[in-house]
Formats: sequence, structure tokens, C-alpha cells
Amino acid sequence: MKKQSVIYFDHAATSWPKPPTVGEAMMSILNGQAASAGRGSHNMALQAGRIIFRARQALATLFHISNPNDIVFTSNTTSALNLAIKGWLKPGDHVIATMVEHNSVRRPLEYLKRTIGIQVDYVTVDGLGQLDMEEVRNSFRPETTLVVCSHGSNLLGSILPLHEIGHLAREHGAVFLVDAAQTAGTYPIDVAEMGIDLLAFPGHKGLLGPQGTGGLYISPHVELEPILHGGTGSQSEELGQPTVRPDRYEAGTANTVGIAGLAAGVNAVLEYGVKQIYERQWLLIQKMMEELAGMPGVSLIGPKRGEPRTGLVSYNVAGRDAAEIAFLLDREYGIAVRAGYHCTPLGHMTAGTSAGGAVRASVGFDTTEEEVEAFVLAMRQISAQ
Repeated sequence: MKKQSVIYFDHAATSWPKPPTVGEAMMSILNGQAASAGRGSHNMALQAGRIIFRARQALATLFHISNPNDIVFTSNTTSALNLAIKGWLKPGDHVIATMVEHNSVRRPLEYLKRTIGIQVDYVTVDGLGQLDMEEVRNSFRPETTLVVCSHGSNLLGSILPLHEIGHLAREHGAVFLVDAAQTAGTYPIDVAEMGIDLLAFPGHKGLLGPQGTGGLYISPHVELEPILHGGTGSQSEELGQPTVRPDRYEAGTANTVGIAGLAAGVNAVLEYGVKQIYERQWLLIQKMMEELAGMPGVSLIGPKRGEPRTGLVSYNVAGRDAAEIAFLLDREYGIAVRAGYHCTPLGHMTAGTSAGGAVRASVGFDTTEEEVEAFVLAMRQISAQ
């Protein structure tokens, strides 16, 4: 892949640039099969339907899902999480979440808390990203119906133990929802082995697809109430939503162009290998952390060096505003990072950075060592100012 002039370290928000095959797949649809899938029996509509199903198959392979039709396409992870949370919870239900949740989890939960009276416990996570598993065990109640967690913190970079959490959820008869916004495509996920009932994922991050794509895996043992109603191209004579999957949860015309791009991104991930992507990004982040730790006034956030983490590192410089650091990196060095609160006030409470947020640098599957070295040099100069 040809690298651009900008050094892009904001992959945790959106991966860029994309593999060439992503744009090629999207243009192929626009120029060839841009019909509405499931809305006709002519060849173009049938071809569009096949393209969408192949995308489900690729995702099923990636996440070890038995039936591709248990994968529902959405516009992003937020849409998927809203479908999972609002489609499952009922008045009086109790939810166990964690102190590193993104607002895409927290806000729907708090909305349902205000409107229908669900109850929520946010389990403690320490500054290194370690979850208090004893507190998780003690948080279960007879009315606990859902356990939800962010697999990888978009601030700390920490990775939660899904096997252990999923086992506890199953033991107590609760559904296990995982927000894989930071790990889909960059960390191995096996829904059966990890006990995942609902998996929300973005298309535009580690899966290397375009923005406006994402999805939700729904276990065959879980039935959600649809939160979007409308045309599906099937059972049109019925007043209610179809009962068959995925139609039940995919009202409206599908984003065939975007889904084709997503399929190309997923196939690129499968070709590179998720384990290999994780290990390479981990090594790059370890190099960043080692260098940052030796700079005056720089404090790192999240797991210590040598520990598992996603492809990001968040940090602060004493006496300096995080937004200023990001501005200088962009203006003076052409390096794109993210500064602020990262839509996770709970995470900042955990990290002790609620007062001013943090700077976050995140690498991608094609980030080079030379780019990391350029970032390190820039930060060395900025921290010395």
C-alpha cells in the first residue's frame, strides 16, 4: 500500500488508508451491481444480494460464527450496541458493565435507566486496565439479564478477559454483549470459545472497511426486539417485522457499496492474519511506550510495557494541555493523533485524567517503524519545550 505524506496515528478512531481492494470493490458495485439487494428478482439485485452474503461469510470466518445469517449489518458499532441493548432489556432488568465503557454503551444504558427503570452496576477497573473479577462475581443478582463490556479500552488500551467474563455470564444465565470496537480485526475473537452472545463491531476500524459500516452478531439462542421497523423485501404482506434472520433486524435498503468495501477489508485482515496484525501493532506500541516513558514530564496511561494491549497508547505531558500537544504534532510535524476525552468519561475517571483528557496515538496494520521513529522525535522535541 502506498503511504501518504501525513503520519496517521488515529487508527483507533478510523483506519486509514484502506487497502486498495476496498475502494476497488466499492467502485465495482457503483459501476456494476448498484441495485437494491432483496428488492427484486432481476440479475443486478441478485448479484447485490450475493455480495452482501459473501460479506457475512467473511465475517463469520473471522469471528468463528456458525451461521452467517446471525450477523446483522448496521451503520456502525453504536447502532449495533443500541440494537443489542434496547432490543434485549426490559423494565426492572439489571445490567453489569465496566468502568471503561464508551458512551455508545453508557448512554443507552443510562437512557433505559431513566425511561424504563433498568438497574446498572459499573464494575471497577484499575488504572492499568485490570478488571476486578471478584466484584463482577458479586454483582450478579437474580434480575441480572445482561453483562456488557468493552473488549479493548479506547483510552487505556487494556484488553478484558472475555473467557472469564463470558463464563460467569453463562453460569448466571445472563446474556454477554461485547463491544469489539477496538479489537475486531486486530485481536483474535471466537464467539463460541469466549461465550459471546452479542458482538458489536465497526467496519471502519480494524476491519479496514469504509465508514458507515458495522454489525452485530446475535447468537441463535438470543432473540432481540427490533428497534427499527420497515421494509425488508421479505414477508411484505405481514404487518410485523419478519421473524427470519437477518431480515428481522435489517429494515430499509442495505448499504451494498459500503458492505462490499467492508468485505474487501475483512478479506485483507484474513489474508494478513489477525494474530500477526496484533503482534506487529503490539511491538510498535511497545517501542512508543519505551521512548515516551523516558521523556521529561510524560506520563503513560494503561497497562505497563510488556503487558497485552491494543494498538494504542494514551499519555499526558505535565503542565501541557492534551489538545495543545495534538495541535503541535499536526501543525509542526504532520502527525495525526487524537486528544480529549475519547467519548469515554468513565475511562478517564478510571485513569485519573478527567481534568484534561489525554493524547492518544494509535497504529494500524501498515504503520511503519520509520513513522514511529518520526513520532518519537517529534514528541521528544515537544516535551522539551
